Amino acid sequence: MDEWLVAVLVGVVQGALEWIPVSSEGAIALTLTVVADASPDAAVSYALFLHAGTAMAATVFYRTEIREVLGTLPALRPRRAFERSTADLAFLGVGTVVSGIVGLSAYAALDHLVSELAGGAFVAFIGALLIVTGLVQRVAESRGGGPAQKQPTLVDAVLVGGLQGLAILPGVSRSGTTVSALLLRGYEGVDSLRLSFLLSIPAALGAGLLAVLDTGVAGISPASAVLALAVSGVVGYLTVGALVALARRIAFWGICIGFGSLAVVGGLLLLL
Repeated sequence: MDEWLVAVLVGVVQGALEWIPVSSEGAIALTLTVVADASPDAAVSYALFLHAGTAMAATVFYRTEIREVLGTLPALRPRRAFERSTADLAFLGVGTVVSGIVGLSAYAALDHLVSELAGGAFVAFIGALLIVTGLVQRVAESRGGGPAQKQPTLVDAVLVGGLQGLAILPGVSRSGTTVSALLLRGYEGVDSLRLSFLLSIPAALGAGLLAVLDTGVAGISPASAVLALAVSGVVGYLTVGALVALARRIAFWGICIGFGSLAVVGGLLLLL
């Protein structure tokens, strides 16, 4: 397929799927493997790079919330960071640090893993992670709904930040795992989505930068990479409102498990 068409395609996939509990990174890696015959290394690098586009879209969409959170910075006191008005800011700060530590460790393991996998094995690996993501979401849906916890805690920041770091693995839905964890911790759906997407912004920008600094966007011209980034940002901004609302009503855990099962079967067939 033409490189420019591939850029538009993966940009649309990233922009549309980033907001729902289905792994956009896994979907992009699968798309590139199928339509562009990309290597696992190149597919993962491209997928991580595109997160920067939706991070910019999230920054614009949540600009009011970001301004409000940053406005509490003068009141921040380390020993009382998770009290009152600064709780959200402390959650985002600690969660980002933990996410970075876990994400870098996972990326090192991922780099080794994808260098060992090829073709069907890589597709099956992504499918298995999608199934795990779907099962986590199903548990959250069945056990959530307890008393609402309106103020983030240190435990929440470490737990959700760690899970977000693990989402650097293709097939693990960042939004799916973090929102599920917050639901299990007793947050209401609206608060879970808000905290999850705010926390995603620095992590997504970091993932894109990491991909560029480590390997670059292998096999992709700078012009088409910029096009894909722009498309992901525009589509992400245009769809975030509708897709967040949709994610509140549809059981996306079933989509994850179904899509993952198909990927596992297809990957195994490629190995035969």
